[in-house]
Amino acid sequence: MSNTFTGRIDNFPKEILHDEILEPQFNYEVEHLLQYYIQIEQVMLLEYVKMQCVSKNQGAEINNILTSITKDLLVASPENNMSDILFAIEKNVESSLSDPVPYWHADRSRNDVQACAQLMFARQELLQLITKLGFLIDEILNLAKQYTDTPMPGYTHFQSAQIITPGFYLSAMLDELIQIHKNWIQTYDNVNKSPLAAGAMAGVELNWDRDALARLLGFSDTNNNALRSVASRQWVLQISAELSVFSVLISRFLTDLMLWGSSEFQFIDLPGSLSGISSAMPQKKNFPILERIRGKCSHLAAFHNNFILGQKNTPYSNLVETSKESSTYFIDLSHTSQSILTLLTLVIQHLNFKEDRMLSICKKDYFGGFSLANFLTIRDNIPYRKSQVIAGRYIMEAMRLNLSPQDYNVHILEQKCAEEGFSIQNPAEILSLSFDVENNLNLKTSYGSTNPSMVKTRIEHQLEETTQCKNNLESRVASLLSSQIEREKQLARFL
Repeated sequence: MSNTFTGRIDNFPKEILHDEILEPQFNYEVEHLLQYYIQIEQVMLLEYVKMQCVSKNQGAEINNILTSITKDLLVASPENNMSDILFAIEKNVESSLSDPVPYWHADRSRNDVQACAQLMFARQELLQLITKLGFLIDEILNLAKQYTDTPMPGYTHFQSAQIITPGFYLSAMLDELIQIHKNWIQTYDNVNKSPLAAGAMAGVELNWDRDALARLLGFSDTNNNALRSVASRQWVLQISAELSVFSVLISRFLTDLMLWGSSEFQFIDLPGSLSGISSAMPQKKNFPILERIRGKCSHLAAFHNNFILGQKNTPYSNLVETSKESSTYFIDLSHTSQSILTLLTLVIQHLNFKEDRMLSICKKDYFGGFSLANFLTIRDNIPYRKSQVIAGRYIMEAMRLNLSPQDYNVHILEQKCAEEGFSIQNPAEILSLSFDVENNLNLKTSYGSTNPSMVKTRIEHQLEETTQCKNNLESRVASLLSSQIEREKQLARFL
């Protein structure tokens, strides 16, 4: 039996080629890309009718067949369709036609069609991720608002540094995530350009309306160069790069949560339904969900590197190595990212900060050293570097005597000042102001500081930013819906 799809090759694909490569790819595309292939076929059919290459009746018959194609109808077969989904769709339509339609599939290539379907699938996955990121941002906003006034130890270099609040910390996370949300929208806009009607690599020969094809498929624009349309797979690199950056931030956030949930810190808690146990040590309450989320973050960076290596040193042309093999794990990238977002949102919804525990640490450690040095300079005109020395020596002596920050000793401070040749006014007031936990929060007056009023102001601004982010997302989703409605109108009008 001769091959019905080409005169160049007499034989069908070998069984091992079918089993190892063609059938798995076929099944993947049937599962994830079929709906996009059908939509592409429909808009190209409209163009055939508009160009009067196909009659309205022929177009209507083809469209009816296309809309009846389901996953169950398409089976990878070396003999019937060379185990290629586009050949399978073509064969299914042609075998169902009442009469042949000579022009159908003329002046076309699989290259741009495959590139187009992949982009349509990728942008839909990206929109789902952007939506889930929005849910996470909302939950972090809600949590931040609960804890804007709650003192919390802050650390630099893993050492006690300054008093902050959970609201302040979470507001920092929100700034990062809102920027990531904006970046993902920008990435969506960057990749949402149609490659359709670019042909194999050099363009096509009929008068295809590329702008109309793009518009009906929900693209914001067309790729201006035919070669780029079929050769470039930058979209997978851009999306995976953004997700890789996101994974780094989330892994750092998770590291803090894991530290705060440890038995030494005990700053946070999760309900039993999100906790684990030890099979040997009954006293333990573990938080494996945090470990799993952080572990999943490593996969995103690995997928990004995989995509880079899959394309690196390949020629700039359409190549199965870049168009299919190098993006094999894109669906895993998307699913893993969605899992991270879903699980982290669940954690945030149930996360509880242990206020008494955090306050006890704030009162125990000398977090007010920065304020003490500032007061010595501002109130008593001691040069700042000398103030640093005096404050450090006071804290060392107080710690040697096992004094808590609240059990301040005026005589020690006066002595340390005198050793450097200075006298001070109101040492008791300076020490009280420096080491009072609540006052230490309020002393920070710069915009973006941990001062509760500043945090609340920033959160209000972040609420406005998230509203704009949601509007940006909704406009992209609305544009896709509008293109679908217009596509259905034109199918009804012309066919």
